[in-house]
Amino acid sequence: MAQLGGGNQPILIFPEGTDRLLGRDAQRVNITAGKLLAETVRTTLGPKGMDKMLVDSLGDIVVTNDGVTILKEMDIEHPAAKMLVEVAKTQEDEVGDGTTTAVIIAGELLKKAEGLLDQDIHPTVVANGYRQAAEKAQELLNLISFEADDRDTLLKVAMTAMTGKGSEAAREPLAELVVDAVRQVEEDGEVDTDNINIQRISGESVNESMIVNGVVVDKGRTDPGMPKQMEDAKIALVKYPIEVKDLETDAKISLTDPAQMQAFIENEEQMIRDMVDKIIASGANVLFCQKGIDDLAQHYLTRNGIYAIRRVKKSDMSRIEKATGATVVTNIDDLKPEDLGEAGLVYEKKIFDEVLTFIEDCRDPKAVSLILRGSTKHVAEEIERAVEDAIGVVASTVEDKKVVAGGGAPEIAISKGLKEYADSISGREQLAVAAFAEALEVVPKTLAENAGLDSIDALVDLRAAHEKSFYIGLDVFAGEVVDMYQAGVVEPQRVKKQAIQSAAEATEMILRIDDVIATKGTGAAPDMGGMGGMPGGMPPMM
Repeated sequence: MAQLGGGNQPILIFPEGTDRLLGRDAQRVNITAGKLLAETVRTTLGPKGMDKMLVDSLGDIVVTNDGVTILKEMDIEHPAAKMLVEVAKTQEDEVGDGTTTAVIIAGELLKKAEGLLDQDIHPTVVANGYRQAAEKAQELLNLISFEADDRDTLLKVAMTAMTGKGSEAAREPLAELVVDAVRQVEEDGEVDTDNINIQRISGESVNESMIVNGVVVDKGRTDPGMPKQMEDAKIALVKYPIEVKDLETDAKISLTDPAQMQAFIENEEQMIRDMVDKIIASGANVLFCQKGIDDLAQHYLTRNGIYAIRRVKKSDMSRIEKATGATVVTNIDDLKPEDLGEAGLVYEKKIFDEVLTFIEDCRDPKAVSLILRGSTKHVAEEIERAVEDAIGVVASTVEDKKVVAGGGAPEIAISKGLKEYADSISGREQLAVAAFAEALEVVPKTLAENAGLDSIDALVDLRAAHEKSFYIGLDVFAGEVVDMYQAGVVEPQRVKKQAIQSAAEATEMILRIDDVIATKGTGAAPDMGGMGGMPGGMPPMM
């Protein structure tokens, strides 16, 4: 509740029970929330990062060191912390990797901003300095990037993304699968990763994973009497129910004698038979239906030797369309021979406890499937997350054709350039640019800490080495600084570009907030009185 004095009569502005934080208090709480969130995921960064075990209210377990997965699974309440979660989600959507990097950079930027605010530097000045630094960082990033999209570089990019994840033991064969899949679906320099279908099946080692040049659908035939295998397949994609539709109104049909009932049933049968006849007339011998298929229709389809699957996902229909050249038909009456797709082989196969349909031998398919294996469900899930990251970074490299060295090398190089740039700026923004430069060093510092190395020694060695080359990064396995490009540790430029940009923008937005008003009773606002009892005023995140 807020009030304005009017004699002895208070004037109410906000409803009773409203919590409000003003000025420095609001900034302090928001900054602390962001720092705490960054600290939560910080230990997962790098090849020697640790995993988190997340347990939900039903007891389901997720074990991962994937930053965006951790943040999505956590029940985060604080509004400022949620803004950093959005940074991770954006990073995941745009690039597919670097989510932890983006969040810890944002957390460090907030930490450095807190020190500047304590020196009575206005938040707007800090935000402006950060914006200038982010723009200069993008220029410096272009200078330290190099062009490459050859197969060898793509394999290195994929393996770098999977290092430190559950798939590390088999990262080389998985990298081969990922690169082959991305190159297969590439069209005119663009990669739509939705055209890469991942089927996760537990029960075997990760080395049993494979690529299918076509589409794998996680369903079997609708009727066991249908052919189990279809060569020279003519594929119909139908987004129309092969069954009698229910009435859309509450109308009732009154039947007065058995003959009418028999006629009604025969009419329904004739409608279904007509639909099946149209499929047969088109020349199709394989049917994928996005809707339902009536039992009677299944009988007719089986009798005519047609392989059919019902209730196929929309995403699978799109991939089959890309792989076989078929056209999705929304009305069975419109199905024509030219709408059919082609595949050399369509067959059903059971792997472990999953029944799958394989569509193979397609002519230049622009959709592929990866079958990932893992000894247990949790292992297979973590392998899938690692492969998804690898697909994202390889796709980014194919599209942009620009990569940078890994191991903290770009952050040190950009930090060095920003410190020099700060000396050329007048005014208090200079301090914010210098703070931005120091904040970027959190990445190599964290890599060292997570590997059990002395972070101060690592930073000193990196700074000295960067006087000669901006390829020098931290080899956490050897515990020394090396040329990361020669060591085969490379990352897409887009990962760093997006991480720095989104972290800077989120930080700037948080710094400009000087008033937090939370209305009680809506179910959307956190308790901002005691702030959940966590240090710095952040409510429990889980």
